[in-house]
Amino acid sequence: MKEALQMTAQEVMHSRHAVRRYVPGVSIPQAELQEILELAATAPSSWNLQHWRFLVVTEQENKKRLLPIAFNQQQVVDCSAVIIILGDLEANKSAEAVYRPMLESGAMSQQAYDTLLGNIASAYAGGPEGPRDEANRNAALAAMQLMLAAKAKGYDTCPMGGFDRVKIREELNIPDRFLPVMMITLGKAAAPAHKTSRFPLEQLVVMERFS
Repeated sequence: MKEALQMTAQEVMHSRHAVRRYVPGVSIPQAELQEILELAATAPSSWNLQHWRFLVVTEQENKKRLLPIAFNQQQVVDCSAVIIILGDLEANKSAEAVYRPMLESGAMSQQAYDTLLGNIASAYAGGPEGPRDEANRNAALAAMQLMLAAKAKGYDTCPMGGFDRVKIREELNIPDRFLPVMMITLGKAAAPAHKTSRFPLEQLVVMERFS
């Protein structure tokens, strides 16, 4: 197998599997963790509002506190890092920070700036469902990119939806603005992932329209 950093995108996608058993006590160098997070943060997002936040837990005592919140799934304490993917329910508040530099540099006209910020404000004024959908959708894009980046760096991951979202807010002091979307465990696999089957493409792909 090629060295992790020499893997092609295709090889990374085929070799990434959800790993639930990790070698305990493995520390990820901060530089590598930083690079994984930087790559994850290049994911696309609606209006480029970058709805994700990454809450990273690496201290063993803090991971132990997450264990009952994650319904005693051992991977939470054995992995090198637990990354809680948060979605921003108030991402519209980031619009000015994203687009004002473009306005001031001349890359965007005042009219385009005003129109775009007005569209974003309107989208977020229509009730809680829209902001919640955007938070989930865009945070999930970053989560997938994080898992692929981790695999490219030689680490394994597992996305987790099984945790108490109320208790994790309390334990980690997560503001109401941010929605806990998923947890991702990250580390070195202690055992290969279980083999999984995939539906054939003819069962997954519809061309042009449903008949």
